[in-house]
Amino acid sequence: MERPEVSTVNACWGMDFVADQLFNGQKIRALTVVDNSSRESLAITVDYALKAGDVAATMSHLKALRGTPKRIQVDNGSEFISPALDHWAYENGVILDFSRRGKPTDNPFIEPFNSSFRDEYLNVHWFLSLDDAREKIERRPRDYNDFRPHSSPGVLTPREFRLAHLDAENLPPKVLG
Repeated sequence: MERPEVSTVNACWGMDFVADQLFNGQKIRALTVVDNSSRESLAITVDYALKAGDVAATMSHLKALRGTPKRIQVDNGSEFISPALDHWAYENGVILDFSRRGKPTDNPFIEPFNSSFRDEYLNVHWFLSLDDAREKIERRPRDYNDFRPHSSPGVLTPREFRLAHLDAENLPPKVLG
């Protein structure tokens, strides 16, 4: 199946989960969301367990900040195939673009993001509690978006790329600055 080319900021997002643990072995999960054009990290939501309602709540929060994309690429995890996310997507006119089973290449921008998130962030930090994990992980999008140039979008930071390529007519005012 041929995936549509991503060329417009805020048109297509990728979304997935990353698992980690606190210092005491207690499991935590992070929902990661990226803009597939700018490669911006849009959200990282961390909790002990994240359910479909948490995913929909994260999407509602992002909608208030950025508007909605036309499409969100996701795998077939239970949180993504749930009625809660399907309802949110339907109400907001967003297409959920499910990858084929066993084909992470169908969601090609979130996988490298999660790999670098693990290598550069999760593997180098100890998390003493859920609050500690949230506090440390909340710094990641700012560092990633504003200070870390990427080779794919022309050696710009994701924020620089977004500002250089955004279509002001399709984005809410909060996204422009």
